[in-house]
Amino acid sequence: MSHSDLPPELRYAKTHEWLNLATDGTATIGITKHAQDALGDITFVQLPRVGTVLKTGEVFGVVESVKSASDLYVPVAGTVLAVNEELELAPELVNRAPYDEGWMIRLAVADPSEATALMGAAAYAQSLP
Repeated sequence: MSHSDLPPELRYAKTHEWLNLATDGTATIGITKHAQDALGDITFVQLPRVGTVLKTGEVFGVVESVKSASDLYVPVAGTVLAVNEELELAPELVNRAPYDEGWMIRLAVADPSEATALMGAAAYAQSLP
């Protein structure tokens, strides 16, 4: 995958989550197209409750597919402000639009500077097999 296929405004984790940090210190998080391609058809997404406090690298949920189940890791610390409730009834949104309708959680980020430790699109693309 070339980095031109990846939204350049996002930051990427080695564990294949993406993060979109807003200027107000909130972040939207989901999984990358590479991750959903590897999983195949997604059949279930388990997300945390609003108000859950997460530490960097902590598991925030699970995504299940016809192939396997994978843990989801939060790339920065924060408190869950919202979860994408659409995924409960339509988990395939993650396959169809991983960077848009397939978002998973929104966080109030504890330390926005943590996002700088994540990869840009070019570095993430180079990290892929």
